Amino acid sequence: MYTVRVEASFAAAHFLTHYHGKCERLHGHNYLVRAYARGQELDEGGMLLDFGALKGALREVLGALDHSLLNDIPEFAGDPSAERIAAWIFHRLSKLLPGAPLSAVEVFETDTSMARYEADPSDARPAVDSL
Repeated sequence: MYTVRVEASFAAAHFLTHYHGKCERLHGHNYLVRAYARGQELDEGGMLLDFGALKGALREVLGALDHSLLNDIPEFAGDPSAERIAAWIFHRLSKLLPGAPLSAVEVFETDTSMARYEADPSDARPAVDSL
């Protein structure tokens, strides 16, 4: 089994409307995002997926989030948690790279706090709040 990973970052603000504590107030993060592809088959050039293609798609998706108020994105429904952000990024990457063996997206809010969304092999597109 082969795995490739790329990473990129974006800065954004958010607040969590259903959280009781300091995160319910407006605040920001410098998010680090890692995108993974996994598979058993290599192409004729010996690659699972071109790093450049994956990184370019990731940067395009993150461009829509960079320097924004994440709460303004309708799919987050007022609670842009790291979990929802990871799923949102995953599904948009899947649309940009149809057929690519995308397996997971990790979103780090800090160096020590991360959420991961993984592909479900039994469901081509899991239901996640209108993503």
